[in-house]
Amino acid sequence: MTAIVTDVHYRMSLALIRDLGQAGAEVIACEKEGLPALGAASRWCKELVRLPEEGWADGLWELCRTVGRQRGCRPALLPVGAGTLGLLARERERFQDVCGLCIPTAEQLALFNSKAAVNALAWSLGIPVPDQFVRAAGESAADFAARLPMPCVVKPDWGEGLGLPAGARYVVARTPGEAADAYERFAAMAGGGPIVQGYLPGRALGCSVIADGGRVAACLCHRRIREWPVSGGPSTCCESVQAPELEEHVRHLAAHTGLTGPAMFEFKEDAAGVPRLLEVNPRVWGSYPLTRAAKTGMSLTWAALAWNGANAASPVPLPASAPFRRAKLSFGASELAAAAGYLRAGRPGMGLRAIGSALDPFGKKGVFEWGDPRPGLAYGRTLLKRGRRE
Repeated sequence: MTAIVTDVHYRMSLALIRDLGQAGAEVIACEKEGLPALGAASRWCKELVRLPEEGWADGLWELCRTVGRQRGCRPALLPVGAGTLGLLARERERFQDVCGLCIPTAEQLALFNSKAAVNALAWSLGIPVPDQFVRAAGESAADFAARLPMPCVVKPDWGEGLGLPAGARYVVARTPGEAADAYERFAAMAGGGPIVQGYLPGRALGCSVIADGGRVAACLCHRRIREWPVSGGPSTCCESVQAPELEEHVRHLAAHTGLTGPAMFEFKEDAAGVPRLLEVNPRVWGSYPLTRAAKTGMSLTWAALAWNGANAASPVPLPASAPFRRAKLSFGASELAAAAGYLRAGRPGMGLRAIGSALDPFGKKGVFEWGDPRPGLAYGRTLLKRGRRE
């Protein structure tokens, strides 16, 4: 099996490349000119192809056609970045002539990228969601904020689509003034009213899947142990957990929508410990390396589904369902940032544990692996250079 992995400047690409290479697949990394190619530093990557940003779609199509002609197949094309994923969803018909795809449709992306649409769908299916508050017609932002419970969460419908980094895609407002300011700021950016929800104080959880036409082919649940920003952001440390309730909710949503491809469903517990669905990331997600640490076979499942759909005469077997394995994973540099945040927030225990995790040479890391050290060393050099510039 030959697989082309795109957008390998993202650290998530490493787990995908390592998994596939170790399983015996030929892995070709593809990245835009001028961007770092972290994933290509892996020993399991056979080749790096750089393409110009201008004409990225045409270059990627031509790469798939060339690889296919040379090897007598249609390679599995696995997009890591949201931009490439959206492009392929829009041009699915064209690309299916030269590669195998296992990705959401454009309609599924539009649905799952919208927090409002996800909230409405989940509610209609009986899946718990946060309390939501709507500004009345003619009501000022200040008057609206005055009647909200505090704290509350204000966020745009699709923060990633606005180009916002993860930590800037929401505001936990603790006063009516903060809520009104956040509402007006997000409304000006998005051209429409943002979402306002009740604050959930419990654990942050996720349920990640590879789906095929609504059927969940691989699944892993996790909880966030630490995050950055510490008020609620991407995982800096997470661990796999058994969560049958979350799996049931996600299987219901996948079946109802006919979901295909990778997706991560984010939940958070309310004061009573009930997990409520916050949003969906219909793409490769930030904590994806945990699927490797937990030996789920998720990467191979995704690649095999993409390959088999385009190479019916030479299919590869799907991995057997993997038993649950408890695994903990951390991202060293992010853990150090989180440690500083926890210390500033008056949570020294969490801060010290984050430092210990970052410096633990034997703990599983999202980037560095002793058996494949070059990407981790390259990532460290990049961070040092960035620090010197700043």
